[in-house]
Amino acid sequence: MSANPMQLTEVVTQRVADRTGRRVKNLVVEVANTGESVVLRGRANSFHVKQLAQQGAREALPHALLENAIVVD
Repeated sequence: MSANPMQLTEVVTQRVADRTGRRVKNLVVEVANTGESVVLRGRANSFHVKQLAQQGAREALPHALLENAIVVD
């Protein structure tokens, strides 16, 4: 994907928000090295929502290294 990190961040953030029904509070998506790695941060009320967030990020950037740091409350 030939986009700058800001565009990639927006794409991943939107995909995660759509996939989770916006159920991740304080969602922060960090994209580094032009999409080579992604970190998800925020809070979810279930592991299911955390997993959905991860799936959304994978759909947007399937080959990126992914760290899912979303905290489940």
